[in-house]
Amino acid sequence: MAKVAFIGLGTMGYPMAGHLQKAGHEVCVFNRTSAKAQSWVETYGGSSAGTPAAAAAGAEMVFVCVGNDQDLYSVTTAEGGAISGMAAGAVLVDHTTASAQAARTLAEACEKGGLSFLDAPVSGGQAGAENGVLSIMIGGDETVYRRVSTVIDAYAKSHSLLGPVGSGQLAKMMNQICIAGLVQGLAEAIHFGQKSGMDVAAVIDVIQHGAAGSWQMVNRHQTMIEDHYDHGFAVDWMRKDLGIVLDEARSNGAQLPVTALVDQFYSDVQAIGGSRWDTSALLKRLQRDE
Repeated sequence: MAKVAFIGLGTMGYPMAGHLQKAGHEVCVFNRTSAKAQSWVETYGGSSAGTPAAAAAGAEMVFVCVGNDQDLYSVTTAEGGAISGMAAGAVLVDHTTASAQAARTLAEACEKGGLSFLDAPVSGGQAGAENGVLSIMIGGDETVYRRVSTVIDAYAKSHSLLGPVGSGQLAKMMNQICIAGLVQGLAEAIHFGQKSGMDVAAVIDVIQHGAAGSWQMVNRHQTMIEDHYDHGFAVDWMRKDLGIVLDEARSNGAQLPVTALVDQFYSDVQAIGGSRWDTSALLKRLQRDE
């Protein structure tokens, strides 16, 4: 069992840290809202600290899961950040969906302090975090990955080392590109079926088992038909992720016309009040004039 710290107790981090504690690891948490950290301790045990540095003190591994690049820097490299509290030889594992450049910047900061770093964004959403079945895409050194892999097993169904630092974030970008296109296609199919007078649920019950099938189709079609979007991965967060994707594409020269278009469609959803709706709310945009 390891002594670890977990920084960031949001929708994903709260249950992920809980799985670590339940697996028998000694966990100290930090959250910017201290009441959330106290609630976590009351639920799972473990301990909390007043700063990221204090949480990281003495930890063999420090896990971070926050909102974006700036949030990430604020809890790692800023004054009182985790890196300043970590002892030489410890490992920083970042589960934030951030830019590949942020991963490289943190890797450099860790190297200067005698630390190791892995970028390890996750996929699977809130349900995956709560059930401990996340998929994790990892960039970094193989020796470091092997060192943390059994600890990550506490909340992951699968995880893979995909290349050097930054590779985890690039893989997550590919994941979000796929999701954006899939959800738009599903929204259009449901909209088309409704306009045609079809029993959409019955149709999807058939086609989800064929070549058109996807996780999005299986898990989101019914709530879309029911006009229910108060769950899942928020549109605001998807736009943040797609912004990272499009920035990277401008840097590496990739052409992403569908991704750029769907990003604008999500902007339309925000404009009609859907910032916190699930990403499947692309259907609402198609229905807005009905």
